[in-house]
Amino acid sequence: MTEFLIDAPHDPFALLVLAHGAGAPMDSAFMNAMAARLAARGVAVARFEFPYMARRRAEGGKRPPDRMPVLLPAFSEAARAAQARFPGLPLALGGKSMGGRAAAMAAPEIAPGAVLCLGYPFHAAGKAATPERLSPLLAPPCPVLLVQGERDALGSAADVAALALPPAVRIAWIADGDHSLKPRKSAGITAEEALDDAAQAAAAFLAEAAR
Repeated sequence: MTEFLIDAPHDPFALLVLAHGAGAPMDSAFMNAMAARLAARGVAVARFEFPYMARRRAEGGKRPPDRMPVLLPAFSEAARAAQARFPGLPLALGGKSMGGRAAAMAAPEIAPGAVLCLGYPFHAAGKAATPERLSPLLAPPCPVLLVQGERDALGSAADVAALALPPAVRIAWIADGDHSLKPRKSAGITAEEALDDAAQAAAAFLAEAAR
């Protein structure tokens, strides 16, 4: 049975099933901040944990992430369970980093109205983009928004400029943001403002997809 952290306004316009990244749980500072901001903008957010992270929480210690053959069924189960709690709401899938990649990979089976990726991992740090990482974005079954930091070590503005992404994939660039969308102190934008910008872009995209 999927366990959720729910952030929801009184009258949400969409449901976002949101997955964590590889190294941090569903209640990390980043996930807490984004879920709260999205809920404040009208989105019901259901956060869940993949099996390896749930085991880490229950048993302690570090565990490597599950592979996609485990992550994708877990995403499907979470989506079904979340829809049962919010029947009738337009469904979107989303995630931070690895969770966003899993959302894009799970979309053809789950058939959401939209996919939201917060810091898409185009490649490992210091490496080039690989076909395996790009393939979920090349023919998506629904609109996709990548909320990406301009200097993300896993997919910067310079990296992504060289890629041929389809029109269904949009990118909202966060000024001077890193992989967690955090800008440097010299950037002229605070970390809180960067998260606000990210949430505003995401909520506008989800509202458009829900129409």
